[in-house]
Amino acid sequence: MSFASPLFLWIFTPLVLALVLLAPRSWRNGIVAVASLTFYTVGAGPTTILLLVCMVVNFLAGQALEPDEWALAKRRKRGLLIAVIIFDVATLVVWKYAGFLTEQLDGFARLFGGDFPVVHLLLPIGISFYTFHNISYIVDIYRGERPALRQPVAYATYISMFPQLIAGPIVRYHEIADQLPQERTHRLDDVAAGFPRFALGLCKKVIIADSLSPVVEACFTTPNDEMTFAVAWLGALTYTLQLYFDFSGYSDMAIGLGRMLGFRLPENFARPYSSVTVTEFWRRWHMSLSRWFRDYVYIPLGGNRQGSAKTYRNLSIVFVLTGFWHGANWTYLVWGIYHGALLIIERGFQLDNSPPTAGARIARRALTFLLVVVGWVFFRSTDLSQALTMIGHMLLPDFTGVTDVVGEAFTNQRVLILLLALVIVFLPAHPVTGPLLESSRSLPATVLRVTIMTAGLFYAAILIAAGTFSPFLYYQF
Repeated sequence: MSFASPLFLWIFTPLVLALVLLAPRSWRNGIVAVASLTFYTVGAGPTTILLLVCMVVNFLAGQALEPDEWALAKRRKRGLLIAVIIFDVATLVVWKYAGFLTEQLDGFARLFGGDFPVVHLLLPIGISFYTFHNISYIVDIYRGERPALRQPVAYATYISMFPQLIAGPIVRYHEIADQLPQERTHRLDDVAAGFPRFALGLCKKVIIADSLSPVVEACFTTPNDEMTFAVAWLGALTYTLQLYFDFSGYSDMAIGLGRMLGFRLPENFARPYSSVTVTEFWRRWHMSLSRWFRDYVYIPLGGNRQGSAKTYRNLSIVFVLTGFWHGANWTYLVWGIYHGALLIIERGFQLDNSPPTAGARIARRALTFLLVVVGWVFFRSTDLSQALTMIGHMLLPDFTGVTDVVGEAFTNQRVLILLLALVIVFLPAHPVTGPLLESSRSLPATVLRVTIMTAGLFYAAILIAAGTFSPFLYYQF
């Protein structure tokens, strides 16, 4: 069930909000948990059982992992923590990567005239996200940052909360633990603050991202022998914009929905294309993922506390994992290595600081944007051959124009949408629109809020009614 589908917008969400607002306070976690599992089951089908099994294992483990003063108990708890993390990671690896791994083994076996059975498993939607939530839960309890939840319903609310279950934001347990008790209040001003944020995300997704989707598809399905300089750059640029407006739009909708339900979910984007370094880009892009890897991988490995060589090693490990976390394909691994290498270069040459002059900032912002655009070619391509072909054409102007198929997809309306998207991403780094809509009562924020909830929402509703919406891009991860 997509956030942009009529069933979700006109039936599911209003019904859940009405129940949460009208029911007794003590029922709210139960309503959210049941609604969330229903939402997940509609899309995931029988793989919902896997989600439930992981929830049971981690909930029970959490009860046993709270800090203890006895050394023997501490050792046992550490062993239990490691065992449960292995269980969580192994579950993710089997269901998400078994097909990829067996395909590589089969390809290797064929070099010697043999073969290897290839496994094909149905990828459970959201497994990358709820696995990270489960790991955050047990690690935060083991560290003593928050106590374990005693009520299974509260735990189910955290893990399966439908606004963030499928594609984030990744909510670390200590960020939401204090919001899960039943005594939290639910005020109508939460709905008033959350709805414009939800509407903003819907407009980003339906009006901008979905409008650019046919152009992206036409460019990236162009055969390698028909690729041109213009097609390669148009595809890379439109995908850069589509991915941002699609994923940040989802995050805005999730944060807005969470706010309407009485939860404050963490921010996930802060105008990432305004960054002047790749290091800054990762402080602004998919921030909840960056924070997760920082807290549970980078810092436990030693972070930057043990000299340059080990810092570079730790960064390399984090970005290899970041690449493969996104999908079982060599293109994601190369994309992760590419970004990790850029961060290491910036750190090694001390380029990760903000330039002192306005001119230098503009130049560095343009360079950072171009480097990110190149990286997205690996991210979107079906294989490394396609990615390298596109990047090769991006580096060698040929002035042959676009193919007929791409030209047909690139209509006048989509040209205007592309220009609008470019204007938006090239605005100054501050303010960030989403938080501004939620909290500010200034005149510009009020005008933007009214515009989005009238003209923007009306146009988005027309597009949805016409059936032009598509699944969110991060649903596949």
